[in-house]
Amino acid sequence: METDNTYIDIPRFIYVVPQFAYLSGLSILSTISIERCVSVMWPIWYRCQCPRNTSAVTCALLWALSLLLSLLRGNACGLLYKGFDLFWCLTFHDIMAAWSIVLFVVLCGFSLILFVRIFCGSHRIPVTRLYVTIALTVLFFLFFGLPFGIYWLISEWVEHLYDGKICDFYHETFFLSCVNSCANPIIYFLVGSIRHRRFQRRTLKLLLQRAMQDTQEEEEGGEKGSSRNPEDVETV
Repeated sequence: METDNTYIDIPRFIYVVPQFAYLSGLSILSTISIERCVSVMWPIWYRCQCPRNTSAVTCALLWALSLLLSLLRGNACGLLYKGFDLFWCLTFHDIMAAWSIVLFVVLCGFSLILFVRIFCGSHRIPVTRLYVTIALTVLFFLFFGLPFGIYWLISEWVEHLYDGKICDFYHETFFLSCVNSCANPIIYFLVGSIRHRRFQRRTLKLLLQRAMQDTQEEEEGGEKGSSRNPEDVETV
């Protein structure tokens, strides 16, 4: 009786999920930084010429690309189906490593330009809830999400190229990555619930909308005014 060897090993498949989550999160943060930087540097062009669905289409493409790279690498490295191809495993790992480095450089560069333009520019730009949300999200990623990516890239290179292993910090960096993921909803909740330095109880949908608003607190015009302004939420 023949047995089918094409199966997915669930325990190994779990290793693909954090890689996909890390790569997609870094991609989305880099895209948000680019979009906000463009909106600050060229506000007229951004409001008049930028297509309305650019953010949604870009996010969908980045999610698809991150998922595709993670699945291809997982399959080549024997994390999905039974089998291992060293050449393609290293190739997809190098592709993901190069893509991660590019995204990290873009994230840091455009975030730095954005915040320098906001706080040190000749024309001061009001600090809105959206910029506070972006700043906190980027900081949490750098402190809690980035160590997982660094460890993952370095450990793979050392293991395959030098036939050795570095100190095992996988569980520690994985825990920090989970903290980063869990912190994002808390950031949205806190930023959306604080108004005039006081907490206010609102529905989850309204809190999320207010956390993504690109208007000053004095310009919100109350709860109803903020709920009628969906364009401010669409940018993220």
